[in-house]
Amino acid sequence: MSSEGSHDFARVRRIVKTDEFSSVFRLRPAQKTAHFVLYTRANELPHARLGVVVAKRFAPRAVTRNTIKRVTRELFRVAKLPAVDCVVRLSRPVNAKTGPATTAALKAELRTEIARLFSSQAPRLAKTATS
Repeated sequence: MSSEGSHDFARVRRIVKTDEFSSVFRLRPAQKTAHFVLYTRANELPHARLGVVVAKRFAPRAVTRNTIKRVTRELFRVAKLPAVDCVVRLSRPVNAKTGPATTAALKAELRTEIARLFSSQAPRLAKTATS
């Protein structure tokens, strides 16, 4: 069972334990964008796993945090990644409490940045996983 063409996000595809997050965070960031940092680490499983960290100080509204997580999971499901653990962390504020919680422009920008993270890593991670 590989992540190629898999469109589910079952519990086995999630990073949920604190020590699993910590083991990925110990490594250097693999990629950075304007708002996100992607950390990756090869795993021994037949599929990729995802963890998402969205701090309240960078996205004060729950609606915004949930949108970020939803978009990240959706793009992870369709990305063709080898057997790696990926942690996507929000590293800069995306909006303030005074403005709207989410807008079409914000969603499009988030989608573009996260897609760039996953697409830029797929070829590099494939080389690392086979080495």
